[in-house]
Amino acid sequence: MSMIAIITRARYRCIPDRQIGDLLAKPWIDSAIPAAILLLLVLTFGLVVPGFFSPGNLSDTARQWGEIGFLALGLMVVILSGGIDLSVGAIYGLASFATIAALQGLQLPVFAGLGLALLVGGAIGLVNGVLIGVLKMRAFLSTLALLIICRSLQETLALKYGAALLSDPGGLDLWFWFGDGTVLGVPVSLALLAVIGVATHFLLTRIGLGWRIQAVGGARRAAFNSGIPVAPTLVFCYVFSGLCAGMAGFLYSARTANPGADVGAGFEIVALTAAILGGNSLGGGRGSAAKAILGALIVIVIINSLVALSLPSGAASLALGLTLLLAVLVDIRWVKNRGKILDRIYISPAYFDALDPVAGPGPQQATFLTNTKLSNARPIALGKLSGPVDIVFDSQDYLYTGSSTGDVLRLSPPHYADPHVFAHIGGKTLGLKIDSHDTVYVCVSGMGLYAIGQDRAAKSLAEAVPRSMFSIKDDSRIKFPYGLDIASDGRILFSEASMRFDAHEWATDSLEMRPNGRLLVFDPRTKKAQVQLGNLVFPSGVCIEANGQSVLIAEAWACRVVRHWFDGPLTGRTEPVLEGLPGFPGNIKRSSDGAYWMALLGVRTPAHDLAMRAPGFRRRMAQRVAYDEWLYPNFNEGLVVKFSESGEVLDCLWDGAAKTYTTLTSAVEHQGCLYIGGAFNNRIGRINLPASNAEIVSTRFSNRGEEE
Repeated sequence: MSMIAIITRARYRCIPDRQIGDLLAKPWIDSAIPAAILLLLVLTFGLVVPGFFSPGNLSDTARQWGEIGFLALGLMVVILSGGIDLSVGAIYGLASFATIAALQGLQLPVFAGLGLALLVGGAIGLVNGVLIGVLKMRAFLSTLALLIICRSLQETLALKYGAALLSDPGGLDLWFWFGDGTVLGVPVSLALLAVIGVATHFLLTRIGLGWRIQAVGGARRAAFNSGIPVAPTLVFCYVFSGLCAGMAGFLYSARTANPGADVGAGFEIVALTAAILGGNSLGGGRGSAAKAILGALIVIVIINSLVALSLPSGAASLALGLTLLLAVLVDIRWVKNRGKILDRIYISPAYFDALDPVAGPGPQQATFLTNTKLSNARPIALGKLSGPVDIVFDSQDYLYTGSSTGDVLRLSPPHYADPHVFAHIGGKTLGLKIDSHDTVYVCVSGMGLYAIGQDRAAKSLAEAVPRSMFSIKDDSRIKFPYGLDIASDGRILFSEASMRFDAHEWATDSLEMRPNGRLLVFDPRTKKAQVQLGNLVFPSGVCIEANGQSVLIAEAWACRVVRHWFDGPLTGRTEPVLEGLPGFPGNIKRSSDGAYWMALLGVRTPAHDLAMRAPGFRRRMAQRVAYDEWLYPNFNEGLVVKFSESGEVLDCLWDGAAKTYTTLTSAVEHQGCLYIGGAFNNRIGRINLPASNAEIVSTRFSNRGEEE
């Protein structure tokens, strides 16, 4: 290897382009900018504001954080649904006055005052929700009208009864505890905000209602067309916002007992600034409780610090206005350009230099000479199939294959002419395997591993694995399962071609050329899947060897087959079997004579091999060239390879005409015939194998020798 190649390989291995892309793809990255702003504000004001870090100042800040945090939290839910609520400040002031009137005027119990505050907030929120969700009025105008009405009502009541409510009738220690008390050293208001914030997080991320809120905010018409009840969802959001504003007003009244007419004036701007500054998108569909609470802290720090600096009147309002303008500008620019930034950074090609096509222990130049052995294969179900990636046969000689439409199809012997839907799963079906009970196991793109009994009921076996401790990207979900096989003890070994890209992004994975794949194992005794082997380059085919302790794994983009020992004295060992293949291997199946059949997705070309040694070129291609104009692997020629356990290539079957069978993904021997399927084909090919023993049925039952 030349010095330039060594330096290039080191550069793309050591510089963490990929990790940066994974970070930018995380949902919480939206909070990185406000978190940095908060840190900068704390450092700046900590130096210029006297007593900024004093216990008294921190305590006051924490109590106000709890109150403003409730306002921002409720407004965030409304913004997430694609709306706006300008009435939160008026609700805040009116709820505070209602609480003081109930406790100091009517001398009701403390919790009656709390209930009244929540009732006021919830009722006004309900009015907003009905006007906007049911009557289809504009959110801006409707909530502005409620702001004016509630503000007028508060001012009228405060001017008439405010002076009479200044006396303390006594017995209100519990009320004052809400304003000045602590829970384990944390102010009560902040502790309550933390509890409601966590509950809101679970509402938005774990419950169907939260998903509906985000769907409505992301695309309201699409949500309606998909059957989501838009009006009730919007009503809930505004009621929730009103309840949060009512709770904030109750906490403020407990801290100050101020029945003034100006309570809450301008707080709608404070809440809006907090919600947007935290990283919630003003356009709806994107936000979180943590972002709203973080934004509330930033706003409180700004307001309190400017007041402590004794700046001229109006400085705090001016600062909030400028901050809101900046937050909206950052939100708009970030939403618009985040995808572009990810497109430039997320795809991180690596240097890869595959062995020459004649290298390795088995392949020989003469063996791989092009022929036309596949060109005359008889088509089965021509025009009736869509992407038969894999093929299996049951004990009654029925043929099963998958479909790009999310179906598992069954074809009846002997002609296999008409496919019928055996089971509908919903995701693109890839690798298949069948056991002695004719249960079909299938890898489903984006969904995981499934089992389908003869009752045609589909059962999910594995959708996720334990997440890696030090992984930036969440690698727990099984995104791209591909090939599978069954061990003698019932364990299912299956590959995940890429944990970084989905099935429709397979070309991007080939462009990146990184070990994004892994071998997984599902244990029926524990009902859980685990990672058996990582760092595989697009592992497609999986076939357990006759010894029952090792498995052959085809690494497609690396053009090689490796053997991994998952059991026995050599457990954990991985060794090469075939390297320098002339194409990209797919599924591997046992043959009747103990060898292996392997389909190749396509063949290598000098231009593609050269591009694999030029990661910078591939990065620029991904950034500047349309997806359908990338340099792809050559999928125009079909090839099936037969090889021995030692890695010796025994036979090659080409579609030399490059017209009939291309992009092959599986080759299955059954009763003297070889059946071939392909990811983009509309048929299954069948050719006779005169040299095979027609009485030996293909290895349906993996390595369960007593059943075969």
